[in-house]
Amino acid sequence: MSDSDGKKTLGVRGGPRSGQVKQSFSHGRTKNVVVETKRKRVVVPKPGSGKSGSAAGGDPSRRPAGISDAEMERRLKALQAAKARESEDAKIRADEEKRRADDRARRRAEIEAKEREEREREERAAAKAAAEEEERQRKAAEDAARKEAEAKSKAAPAGGGRQDPAREPDAASARPAPTKSGVPTPRKQDRDQDRDSRKNRGGDGRRSGKLTLNKALSHGEGGRHRSLASMKRKQERARQKAMGGNEPREKVIRDVQLPEAIVVSELANRMAERVADVVKALMQNGMMVTQNQSIDADTAELIIEEFGHRVQRVSDADVEDVIHSIEDNSEDLEARPPVITVMGHVDHGKTSLLDAIRNAKVVSGEAGGITQHIGAYQVRTDGGDLLTFLDTPGHAAFTSMRARGAQVTDIVVLVVAADDAVMPQTVEAINHAKAAKVPMIVAINKCDKPDANPDKVRTDLLQHEVIVEGLSGDVQDVEVSAITGKGLDQLLEAIALQAEVLELNANPKRAASGAVIEAQLDVGRGPVATVLVQNGTLRQGDIFVVGEQYGKVRALINDKGDRVEEAGPSVPVEVLGLNGTPEAGDVLNVVDTEAQAREIAEFREQQAKDRRAAAGAATTLEQMLAKAKADEDVVELPIVVKADVQGSSEAIVQAMEKIGNDEVRVRVLHSGVGAITESDIGLAEASGAPVIGFNVRANASARSTANQKGVEIRYYSVIYDLVDDVKAAASGLLSAEIRERFIGYAEIKEVFKVSGVGKVAGCLVTEGVARRSAGVRLLRDNVVIHEGTLKTLKRFKDEVAEVQSGQECGMAFENYEDVRAGDVIEIFEREEVERTLD
Repeated sequence: MSDSDGKKTLGVRGGPRSGQVKQSFSHGRTKNVVVETKRKRVVVPKPGSGKSGSAAGGDPSRRPAGISDAEMERRLKALQAAKARESEDAKIRADEEKRRADDRARRRAEIEAKEREEREREERAAAKAAAEEEERQRKAAEDAARKEAEAKSKAAPAGGGRQDPAREPDAASARPAPTKSGVPTPRKQDRDQDRDSRKNRGGDGRRSGKLTLNKALSHGEGGRHRSLASMKRKQERARQKAMGGNEPREKVIRDVQLPEAIVVSELANRMAERVADVVKALMQNGMMVTQNQSIDADTAELIIEEFGHRVQRVSDADVEDVIHSIEDNSEDLEARPPVITVMGHVDHGKTSLLDAIRNAKVVSGEAGGITQHIGAYQVRTDGGDLLTFLDTPGHAAFTSMRARGAQVTDIVVLVVAADDAVMPQTVEAINHAKAAKVPMIVAINKCDKPDANPDKVRTDLLQHEVIVEGLSGDVQDVEVSAITGKGLDQLLEAIALQAEVLELNANPKRAASGAVIEAQLDVGRGPVATVLVQNGTLRQGDIFVVGEQYGKVRALINDKGDRVEEAGPSVPVEVLGLNGTPEAGDVLNVVDTEAQAREIAEFREQQAKDRRAAAGAATTLEQMLAKAKADEDVVELPIVVKADVQGSSEAIVQAMEKIGNDEVRVRVLHSGVGAITESDIGLAEASGAPVIGFNVRANASARSTANQKGVEIRYYSVIYDLVDDVKAAASGLLSAEIRERFIGYAEIKEVFKVSGVGKVAGCLVTEGVARRSAGVRLLRDNVVIHEGTLKTLKRFKDEVAEVQSGQECGMAFENYEDVRAGDVIEIFEREEVERTLD
């Protein structure tokens, strides 16, 4: 069978379709290629197969493989629950949409009602203004008619009565006929002319069929109407003109308060003059200034006098005049509780003694068993007397905190341990009490210990001019024990007696003033200040200024953690509501208005900035260069400090400043109060400094940033550990000390010349040992003439590492050959010794 007989070739139905493609190449070459086309198989589902999925749940034979009855039941339940949730969500959405629609409709109705009321009010005002205008015009017309009639009546006798009667009807006809109200009406042709002119003015540009707000408010006329104030001004001008013309107003002479510098526009405002007139006067005096430029007080005084006003020179510091002390009347004074500060050396039992008085356990909650914050408490004695106690830290780093406690106190209780006697911080506490000029009571604590010696304490105090009553002095002393409670009643009696002698009084009816004992930045409450009220009564809602911060008392919390409405004299409270964290030791004053408080705080902040700028500006270029040259060899350890309260931050910074010497010092880049934030991490990363947190932690974002940037964060709760670790880190920056250790001497007996080596000294080790790796010095007549290293050390012909005392060897020096018989070789080793800061 040939290919051209016209019959189709046999093949499998639905198989690949084949065909030929002719490919052309260069030089007339061609090629036939057989191409097969495969068709994709399309599977058509059988009738009724679509129900298999729905029947799978009920018919086990059609269920998917591996699905049990329990699993299928769980799936069906989940499906039903999902459908129920969808219906509930749809219902909730519909209710929410309905509520929103009701709210929108209510708001729309309220807005429309307001607009309607506003429109009616505008219409009434416009109607009233039109009525007044019409009444004024009517009165003016009546006055004009009356004046004209009077003039004619006067003119009639003057003419001798010879008036032509024929002219009277003409005059009457020329005058429009008056109406009932007396106002003449225009003629008909005048009305027609007015109507035609209005028609021509309107043209075809009217916006027909469109009601705008302006059109509705102006009774369909699109133009603006004069305001009621404008109408009143116009009436006033007309009245003055009718009474005899415009007379110039009498100039008001004002007292103008003039600070050290003032802006031109503010000067014009205080004089109640036009700014353009003030600028013109300044230009006439040769000063080309604009209204936004400042001028000095002398120039402003000339301008004020030129305008005829009086000058009152004031200073920027006058803003604080509102908080100056006021003398209290003796009848307003009332007795107040005494403020007692407990001071002494660290670990002498100050807090334990206060706990015994208060029946509390503060010591057990303190890190390391030492006090690191200043605390304020109130105690009521058995006799009903109220006492306010301040507990100060005894650690050396908290000097400023102890000084603040002594400044605000009435009585100082000096706690001295009977087994430890007078210590450095005891002496410091004595000096603080003397500087504050407050009486002192000595409490000799730990008298229950076997090795207690109270007499030694009394004699040691004599060296510091503290003479107790037992030694014919005037300082009370009480032997107490915080553990057994011995002598506590006698101590309270001594305090009450001393307070009675002092006659402590205050006026609770005046504006409050007090001192900030401690300040902190609380995460939930914001800036919090512990304030001891010294005079007046601090109430919730009072506006106050404290240092460079101000605020309004949002809440007052007493020493027991309860909220109170007010705090009287000698009452310690936590104050919430500040705009920033104040410095510990700042004075709190209550003022009348928030504007005054803000102005005083801004003035104090500007003063602080000026002081810092002046301190920097006072440094000359030579001093800066000299300081840079002096600090060239000093290695700095930068750190960032964050603490829980202001006093701790201040104490840590002071402790860091004391660490270091001429080669190494610690530099505090930033110190603050509150949690460690991302900005602290950024500052530490830029300076390569660790971040130190004292009783605070880093927030989540700060921790992740520190991990990414490799910044070290170290947490501390005891100031001892913090100071020791920083001191150790600073010691690591010190360069190691190089020390020389002599290990032997050798005497040169003979000098040989060896080819390829040079001069070799034949030596006898007279003392110690000679090592190949050690350093050597060549001594001639006990004078060092060379210092270097050995090139070779041989014993006989062998190279050796060391030669012992009494043995002979050969030595050759590195790059030196001037050796002679009789010279002495000193052999030594160098070793590095790590240094530490004292």
